[in-house]
Amino acid sequence: MIDPIISAYIFSTLTFVVAIFQLALALGAPWGEMAMGGKFPGRFPPQMRVAALVQMLLLSLIALVVLTRAGLVFGEYFEFSKLLIWFVVAFFVVGTILNTITPSKRERMLWAPVTFVLLICSFVVAKS
Repeated sequence: MIDPIISAYIFSTLTFVVAIFQLALALGAPWGEMAMGGKFPGRFPPQMRVAALVQMLLLSLIALVVLTRAGLVFGEYFEFSKLLIWFVVAFFVVGTILNTITPSKRERMLWAPVTFVLLICSFVVAKS
């Protein structure tokens, strides 16, 4: 069985990478074809840059839930994290599916494996 602490560290590291990617999109990196189904190739328009910032914040909160459930931070919220972790698992089930069926080949090749690893890690932490 995979260790939940190691899973939480892997999860938080990968989530940090994805959050930095979202920040780069928000700041104007020309990587739009690797996000949001490739609908906005090149630089995101202003409203999508805001969406990228929101996604970055959401990912940060999700990482905190996983780290809390693994007992690494915010011990006072451990009991509450028992419920929230299953929303995280569901989020990454949906994310894995969407990144697998996206019309953007680059998004599919890059993010489908990442979201799958995030799904596995969140599930390991949830089951611990």
